[in-house]
Amino acid sequence: MPIVNLTQAILPTLKCPDEKNRIEYCDKDLPGLLLEVRSSGASTFSLRYKANGQTKYAPIGAGNIITLAEARKRARTLKAEIALGADPRSELKTKRAIPTLNDFYSDTYLPYAKVHKRSWMRDTQLFTRIQKKFGHLRLDQITKQQVAVFHAGLLEEGLSPGTADHHPKLLRRMFSMAQEYELIEKNPLSKFSLFNHDNKVENYLDDIQLGQLMDVLRTDENRAVCNIAILLLGTGCRLNEILSAKKSDIDVDNRVLKIAASNSKSKRIRTVPLNDASLDIINKQIEDTKGYDYLFINHQTKQPYTTIMKVWTR
Repeated sequence: MPIVNLTQAILPTLKCPDEKNRIEYCDKDLPGLLLEVRSSGASTFSLRYKANGQTKYAPIGAGNIITLAEARKRARTLKAEIALGADPRSELKTKRAIPTLNDFYSDTYLPYAKVHKRSWMRDTQLFTRIQKKFGHLRLDQITKQQVAVFHAGLLEEGLSPGTADHHPKLLRRMFSMAQEYELIEKNPLSKFSLFNHDNKVENYLDDIQLGQLMDVLRTDENRAVCNIAILLLGTGCRLNEILSAKKSDIDVDNRVLKIAASNSKSKRIRTVPLNDASLDIINKQIEDTKGYDYLFINHQTKQPYTTIMKVWTR
C-alpha cells in the first residue's frame, strides 16, 4: 500500500505488479484517498474511512474518467459528511436495494393491479411506452423534470392530451405505492401538472334520429348486440355491467337487475329497475342462452361478450 504524491501526470505510470491482482496507491496530500490499480490496467478512485469500528471504502470514480482534482474534491466532501455521522457505503447499499422501474412494475405493481383493477391491461399498454424511457432507472433516479419532458413529448408523437395524461398518472400511482412500501421517501409526481384537456363530446339524438336507431336495433340480424343496446337504453347501465350480467342476477318477480360489486364502478352492489321492454329483452336472452350462466353469449366463440364496438360501429 505505497503512499505516493499523486499527480495527474503520474497516474498513467502507476501499474499493478505482476505478482498481484491489485494494488492501492494512497495519496500523500489527502489521507484516505487512494487509487486502486488492477492487473487488467483498470483503476478506481476510492476513499478509505472508518465507521462503527470498521474500515470501509466509498467508490468515487474510474481513474480514466474523472481527474485527480475531481476525485480530491469528492473525497473532501465525503470526509466532511462522514465527520457529521454519515456512512457513504451504507447509503450506497441502500440505494442499490431500490428497484428499477421495470422490476418494481413486474414484481410489485402488476400483481397488485391484476387483483384490484379491472383496467390493468390498459396499464400494460401505457407502461410499454414508459419503460422505453425510464424502465432501466431506479425509482429514486426518476425526477419530476424528466417526466415533464417525457409528458410533453407524447403530444409531439401525436397522442391526444387525454391519452398523454394517462402516462404520468400511472407513474404517479406506482410512486405512491413505492412510497407506501418505504422504497422511496417521497412521490416526485405528487403535484405533477397534467394537461387535463376535456375531450369529451356529448351527442344528443333528436326524435327522428332516435326512431331511426330503434328501427335498426329492432331489425338488424345481429340480435344479441341489438338487444344489448336496447337494454343499455332501457336501464342506463354501463356496457360492462350488461356484458357481465348473469341470469342469477335477475329477479323477474321484483323486476330488478342486480349489479355485482365486482362489476359496478362504485364497487358496491346495486339494483336497477327493469321496464317492460327490458324484461322482454331479458326473457328472450334467457331462452336464447340455455345452458349458459351469462345473459349474453357470443354464439361464435361460445363465450360472454367482451365488446360490441365492431358491430355498433357498423
